[in-house]
Amino acid sequence: MCGIVGYVGKKDCTKVLLDSLSKLEYRGYDSAGIAVFENDAIKTKKTKGRLADLEEKLKREGWLNGTCGIGHTRWATHGEPSDINSHPHGNANISIVHNGIIENYRTIKDFLLKKGYVFESQTDTETVAKLLDYYYEGDPMATIQKVLAEIEGSYALGIIFKDFPRRIYAVRKDSPLIVAVGEDEAFIASDVPAILKYTKNYYLLDENEMARWSSLTFTECRLRKRCSLLTLIWKPLRRADMLTLCSKRFTNSQQL
Repeated sequence: MCGIVGYVGKKDCTKVLLDSLSKLEYRGYDSAGIAVFENDAIKTKKTKGRLADLEEKLKREGWLNGTCGIGHTRWATHGEPSDINSHPHGNANISIVHNGIIENYRTIKDFLLKKGYVFESQTDTETVAKLLDYYYEGDPMATIQKVLAEIEGSYALGIIFKDFPRRIYAVRKDSPLIVAVGEDEAFIASDVPAILKYTKNYYLLDENEMARWSSLTFTECRLRKRCSLLTLIWKPLRRADMLTLCSKRFTNSQQL
């Protein structure tokens, strides 16, 4: 299984991403990478190997300095373990991390090749990144919705857009993904251990639900059928009462 993390806050984003990814090493992986907003540009570092190899590469080639970004540990499914096949995927305008399998990626890839796109990796994920780029006209939420209407399979996606340097977008179908909020910071992650060091307030995204973190605040969630925000508070009590669920419902236009 792949591991996904995302962070927006005030801390050293690279340090937080590496630390959070280390809590997901139990999922197994063969490569790792991060994409961070540095001076309003998306900068990416990724490598085949362990998180220690990624950290060494960052120290050798230059630390990514920023407070918002996404990270990933990959277990190869499409394409061999390599620097190029590692996540994140994208370009100067869009970057994504993905857990799952896009079943119709070959069809999408053939379509994009005809549109003039050039592919660098062997992954199904790169087709999603380029499809996002193809549809993007300045509205990330509308773009994501168009892409979701075309892709088939399972996915948990963390997405950033250059035009929105303080935002992380998240969506899932058949692959787990949580969003979480701490003090002046917010996260996305594949599993709870990635964020417990920083916060115990998190939300498990529903199927086909999209979330947007903006300026440290969860500002929008959108379901195809309904919208509901849940905050789960970890309580170290007896086994049967480990989680307390508090639920509030919001319309698409409401904000926290």
